[in-house]
Amino acid sequence: MLTELMHIAPYAIAFTLPVALLGVVLLQWLRERSLPSSLTVLVLVPLLATAVGVLGVSGFMFNAMLNTTLLIFLWVAVITVPAAVLLGRGIARRTVWEREARARERAAEASRRELVAWISHDLRTPLAGIRAMAEALADGVVSEPAEVVGYATRIGAESQRLSSMVDDLFELSRITAGALRLSMSAVPLRDVVSEAVAAEGPVAASKGVRLRAEAETWPVVLGSDPELARVVRNLLSNAIRHTPPDGTVAVLVGTEDGQALLRVDDACGGIPGNELDRVFDVAFRGSSARTPSTGSEQPAGAGLGLAIARGLVEAHQGEIAAHNHGPGCRFEVRLPIAV
Repeated sequence: MLTELMHIAPYAIAFTLPVALLGVVLLQWLRERSLPSSLTVLVLVPLLATAVGVLGVSGFMFNAMLNTTLLIFLWVAVITVPAAVLLGRGIARRTVWEREARARERAAEASRRELVAWISHDLRTPLAGIRAMAEALADGVVSEPAEVVGYATRIGAESQRLSSMVDDLFELSRITAGALRLSMSAVPLRDVVSEAVAAEGPVAASKGVRLRAEAETWPVVLGSDPELARVVRNLLSNAIRHTPPDGTVAVLVGTEDGQALLRVDDACGGIPGNELDRVFDVAFRGSSARTPSTGSEQPAGAGLGLAIARGLVEAHQGEIAAHNHGPGCRFEVRLPIAV
């Protein structure tokens, strides 16, 4: 028996080795392409190699025993190959999902680190000013009534700025954590835009920016009034901040393709093309190419306003986009119309 095995071993190896090597080459080629195909090859190669080895050793002399053996190989292939394909698809889907989940986690962690860095820097500036002015008042360095009132006014303004930043952080945390709950109802855009324009009007006037609102029609949208008001105010505040004196910020309202359409045009001088896709990112403020704000009435924000606006619009099943238009930028918001 051992002698017979030693006699047929070279023939078996000679026939099975090329099939095995071909399988190795196929697996290397499919390694970065298709997991289901790789598993199918992994199942088929041993079966084919064994079948070819059996045929080679038998001298291709077909008889009842050889036919039975080959039939068994065929049935094993019929059962195992579909199972390998299904298993490969399941593993591939899970692998892709895990890879995407890890990528999302890395992006979220990077965004959190960036946000903490930006906010830490932004909080430090008004806090340092408040502390310096408070120490000056406490030490009697400032004693004239007019100067005391001026310092108190500036402390109040810086405190309001800090309060706004904390509110923005709280709102953004609700959005990113999926904890935002909207009370949906029919909301007239006329009321939302009118209130936002009235609230931001004094800021625009103090900077010498013209603020106007126009409408082809005033649609009624399905949404939450406070959150929609925040979207419009954030867009207006951003536009006013980046529009130079004597510039114009225009709000245009209408309908398009069965949706409510709200546009905010500014005169910021435009955004570099490579930054347009990032204007809604957390803590993104753009390059110095964009017209900076002037004066101390409206200091630069923490880079959260547009990120919050995007989160709130998407929570309304709407869309928001930005592109260069005329002397500046145009921010477009599309919202579902109330039925």
